[in-house]
Amino acid sequence: MTKIKISKDHIEIKGHAMFDDYGNDIVCAAVSSIVITSINGILSIDKDSIKYNQDDGLIEIDVLKHTKEVDALISNMINLLKELSLQYKKNIQIEEV
Repeated sequence: MTKIKISKDHIEIKGHAMFDDYGNDIVCAAVSSIVITSINGILSIDKDSIKYNQDDGLIEIDVLKHTKEVDALISNMINLLKELSLQYKKNIQIEEV
């Protein structure tokens, strides 16, 4: 299961969705696509606004600057992940702390 923890300045996405075999998992692919596209969008606006770390099965995002644009992209990312979690409740768990 992919577990997502969200706080004001930190987002952690950990684990594999286990919807299908590794390499064929559309849920993992969707989560990765949403998160990486959001990270790239934020960095294209302000490269100093976030810091992120990506490892196998883990992405951590630290928000360093809250601007209107950065917060809108973070909010959009979270909303997309929540929408996906409604469709795949057994594969994605979101916790807001």
